[in-house]
Amino acid sequence: MLQHSTRREHLHGATPCRRIHRLAIFVSSILMLHAGAVQACATCGCSLSADAAMGFSSTTGWQITFQFDTIDQNQLRFGRHSVSFPEVAQINNDGGDQEVEKQTNNHYYTLGISYSPNADWNFRVLLPWVYRNHTTYGDSPNPLTPDLISGAYVDDFGDMRLIASYQGFLPTHNLGVQLGIKFPTGNYGGPNADDTGVVGRHPVAFSYGPISTNPSPDNLLDTSLQPGTGSTDLVVGAYYYQAVSQNFDAFISGQYQFAAWHLLDQPGQDFRPGNLVNVSFGLRYEENPHMVPQLQVNFTHKSHDQGTLADTTDSAGTVVYLSPGVTAMVAPNMHAYGFVQLPVYSNLQGYQLFPRWTASVGISYAF
Repeated sequence: MLQHSTRREHLHGATPCRRIHRLAIFVSSILMLHAGAVQACATCGCSLSADAAMGFSSTTGWQITFQFDTIDQNQLRFGRHSVSFPEVAQINNDGGDQEVEKQTNNHYYTLGISYSPNADWNFRVLLPWVYRNHTTYGDSPNPLTPDLISGAYVDDFGDMRLIASYQGFLPTHNLGVQLGIKFPTGNYGGPNADDTGVVGRHPVAFSYGPISTNPSPDNLLDTSLQPGTGSTDLVVGAYYYQAVSQNFDAFISGQYQFAAWHLLDQPGQDFRPGNLVNVSFGLRYEENPHMVPQLQVNFTHKSHDQGTLADTTDSAGTVVYLSPGVTAMVAPNMHAYGFVQLPVYSNLQGYQLFPRWTASVGISYAF
């Protein structure tokens, strides 16, 4: 599918068919990385989240993709700086009430199926599976010892997404828009208003440690860490792509996601995930069409989660990642890709677990 482009095509415009073809591979291989899970954290690496920007296709027909994302949140940060676990626990020694999270290791497996009836339109469904291992000291004071650690495992379907993309504004098809919906298909929930029962649908509880011994619903995992958010979100986005020299292509894209409706909407037992803005730009080096390096800059801003079941003080922030990656043609109509995200800036509200790096790998097949 990756085709070599001549200097004339780069600088003076390729044929519409080949332009569409190159645009689809370029944008989808970059933006399909947004299939991570934004609800897994506040701003911990979610610029490669499942905002379903891989809904572009170069030709009519079908495309199947499979992607694996790993986000290991293993350091606590506050504002622009890292903090130690004992530093946070000292707040509890001084009479405060602050959770001391230890680690959240996230793995996401996302199946994508898309159909393009023509060169202008594409429709895609994204089906994620979430595996998460979360540990916390709770609100323990110092000294922090291993017997104070509680853990929970999430291993279930996440929230499904449907994305429609249109790129028929220009003959070169290098300007496009997206409209999508995230459905509350993943399990979600938390304690009810009087703390005597559970609201939502099969929320996960802690499986070991001191918190697991609490009677329900005081043994439940945080609502924001459940496999689903219980909300129906709308996603709107746009992108622009342009060849800038014989071998280099550049792009810029943006997406905005917000919860339009949320099932946890009753006083005392409500939860609404924060709004999310993603902006990405980058370059792609196309001298060798079978092995194409890429470099991206990913910006994410997330507002506070809202509601009684939300961690309103520790769920907002802004992060910027530098993301090198490569796309390779491994067979006719089949491509594999991999990206690593390296944080270069973070400004987090409250105390949040944050990754030192994230990674995404995947494969796509068109037919």
